[in-house]
Amino acid sequence: MNTKITIIGGGAWGTTLAQVLANNGHLVLVCDNNLEYVNRIKQHKHSVFDKNLNTKIQATSCLSEALLYSDLIILCIPAQKIRLLLREINLILKKQSKYFINASKGIEVSSYKTVQEIINEELNVFQIKNYGCIMGPSHAEEVIDCYLTFLVAASLDAKFADFISYIFANSTYLKVVCSNDVYGCEICSAFKNVLSLISGILDMNNFKNNAKSAFFSIAMLELYELMKYLRFSLETILGVAGLGDLIVTSFNENSRNYQAGIRIGLGTDIKKIYLNSYQTIEGINNLKAFYNLMLDKNIKLPIIKSAYQVVIEKKPINYLLETIMNKFMHK
Repeated sequence: MNTKITIIGGGAWGTTLAQVLANNGHLVLVCDNNLEYVNRIKQHKHSVFDKNLNTKIQATSCLSEALLYSDLIILCIPAQKIRLLLREINLILKKQSKYFINASKGIEVSSYKTVQEIINEELNVFQIKNYGCIMGPSHAEEVIDCYLTFLVAASLDAKFADFISYIFANSTYLKVVCSNDVYGCEICSAFKNVLSLISGILDMNNFKNNAKSAFFSIAMLELYELMKYLRFSLETILGVAGLGDLIVTSFNENSRNYQAGIRIGLGTDIKKIYLNSYQTIEGINNLKAFYNLMLDKNIKLPIIKSAYQVVIEKKPINYLLETIMNKFMHK
């Protein structure tokens, strides 16, 4: 069955997901306000990579047109822009309703809320037919080349999770499991952005694989503390949305969060990093968000605290290194 699908966000991941869906036989319209991206997609070229696209993929810069195209909307823009987008969608939809799938990995800095929580705040209940997310270890440059990838489709509605799995999965390179832990999947996907950032910093401070592996075991315990407070599933932490995504983004030089950490470790100011990056670095935003969450809820997250001091407050790297050492010796 061919499904008409709208993807809002035509960057590296959004366009790659469009290719997956089109190759699976679906009709896809990508919406982005970056006219260069839109024009490339219209020419059947990937917006970021030097790859040809399936001719079933169309593109537009008009949000109204994109919402009119289908009842299934995939959100694939930076998490910090989600709330404003949803306010626009609310005005356009009025009394209409849509199915929503989140493919963005991150939480909001100011509120430390997940995309699921933001969408419930900004849209009326009757505008949301159903909601789910697609998460997991998935570098776009591997997926576009059809390398084997495992993802998780999460929704509180098991049938909708199955549907998300159905539209994305195929018999060759993309496998999708289902979960009902939407909140946990979205939190883990944001937390791994921070750990990837820290991974790059550590690599510039003589942390080799032995030491980094110990660090990540400690970091997983910190994520476990979050899990106990926020009440999501341990299975999610240990699954592809948690541990799986953490590994791929923290030990792979293609990760933009990891690359940002490398530059921070070399002493580059984060403003320069933002200016020189063509893709969003969610790790820095998510670090701020988890730091705000830590303060507001009085949760002990020493790695988040020391990373914030180094990255945002520009304190010496030793603040982070000493925290890791102390945490390891006294865990």
